[in-house]
Amino acid sequence: MTQKKIILTQDDIDIKLHRLAFEVAETMSNTSDLIVLGIKENGLHIAKKLIPLLQPLLVNEINLVGLSLNKQLPNEIVIEQEIDFNNKNILLVDDVCNSGKTLLYALKPLLHQHPAKIEILVLVDRMYKQFPVKPNFIGLSVATTLEDFIEVTVDENNVLEAILVSK
Repeated sequence: MTQKKIILTQDDIDIKLHRLAFEVAETMSNTSDLIVLGIKENGLHIAKKLIPLLQPLLVNEINLVGLSLNKQLPNEIVIEQEIDFNNKNILLVDDVCNSGKTLLYALKPLLHQHPAKIEILVLVDRMYKQFPVKPNFIGLSVATTLEDFIEVTVDENNVLEAILVSK
């Protein structure tokens, strides 16, 4: 029997994003421009919510760029615009870090350039990794079993909730 439990409400997510914005600003405050690289779809929605929170905290330019890949078979990684990552700070954003596979493959196009710094932000970290990726900024860490799944629900303008689905 499948059980669903809301682990983050929209209000919780807004609070987490405000905290995360301060953490990111503290780390990226006096360095080069920031490129926020949102993994489509949910990571991009989270990045869009995060940028207005970051803008008053940083003096440097902030650019939002979408990145898409097939999360099951990440053979092709597409960055939605041609952009120079050299000497820029990169903040890679996704909704959930499950195994670390998506984040690892999302880093691949950045390896062909020379960013000043790469940091990873996730709303929820499952704390179960099969790949050597550790997010720098985490909204909520949740200890789960391998059978559990975390689903983040978004709409056009909001990140609505995070649900833990247990079997």
